[in-house]
Amino acid sequence: MLSGLDSAKKNARHPASDIIGGPELVIGSGGLAEIVICEFMDDASVAALSAEFDTLYDPGLVDRPEDLMESVAAASALVVRNRTQVRGKLLAACRSLKVIGRLGVGLDNIDLEACRARGIQVCPATGANDQSVAEYVVASVMMLIRQSYHSSAAVQAGTWPRDALIGCEVAGKRLGLIGFGSIAREVARRATALGMQIAAYDPYVPADEPAWRLAAPMDLDALLASSDAVSLHLPLTAETRHFMDVDRIAAMKPGAVLINSARGGVLNEEALVEALRGGHLAGAALDVFEDEPLGSEAGAKFTGLNNLLLTPHIAGVTQESNIRVGAVTVENLRRVLRQSD
Repeated sequence: MLSGLDSAKKNARHPASDIIGGPELVIGSGGLAEIVICEFMDDASVAALSAEFDTLYDPGLVDRPEDLMESVAAASALVVRNRTQVRGKLLAACRSLKVIGRLGVGLDNIDLEACRARGIQVCPATGANDQSVAEYVVASVMMLIRQSYHSSAAVQAGTWPRDALIGCEVAGKRLGLIGFGSIAREVARRATALGMQIAAYDPYVPADEPAWRLAAPMDLDALLASSDAVSLHLPLTAETRHFMDVDRIAAMKPGAVLINSARGGVLNEEALVEALRGGHLAGAALDVFEDEPLGSEAGAKFTGLNNLLLTPHIAGVTQESNIRVGAVTVENLRRVLRQSD
């Protein structure tokens, strides 16, 4: 149990502001490591693994594919976040791999079928960042519906734009959740405390699932047509790619807002831009993108949209969640590697 924010700051390797473009750090011997960590991980978790296994920690490896392939040649475990594409040449280079620790929950960057065929266990940090993503979603809903949080420059300049910034309260509004897994359920709990009505669409959750007490089950068309805010909670698969397309965005309630903190590919970004520019939607928040990191060319389509919040795949990354995700991953790796001894 964390004792508070000070404890989190003390133990987290990278605060959120340092995750992108932070200093390169290499920990480990020059020999062939048993565990390779190629994206950022908190100090305590790296230390725990290093105390027990020959560990190479180099968060810059993700951007040096040739070095990464060389480093994993004899490794038993590989630890990644969402940027490392564990497939093709990289997976082929892993001649002794037994387990992949995923510092997060999404698995679309890992070739699961190829891993199964080779007997490689894939272990996500299930549940460890649910709270962080849920808080991000609820905060985004509140900001977009209130419509008052882009006014600093105008207020500083003395224009005092009160009439233009009179937004709405979230209490009494309907939040529609597409996908009703663990993160969506945490969103439902928090939004309910704010007085929102919660509806959810998920054909894979049984009707007798106790979690339905948190949300009213609703078919997709009804949810889109009646929700003041819609939050996506879908994995990226062949079935869900561009799930929110032109037609489904057009089916949303006029003036609604859309939040995507799941995976970029589940949303047609061009269709969203059209709906925002045309006024059909009042706003949106995107933490994930079809191409990541989002480059200036791909990001140009969002230019001039003052009703859009963009963040760099950070919803599940807080100082506290980094510690939880790291701890879960350490235990996952220990379990698999000890079993294989």
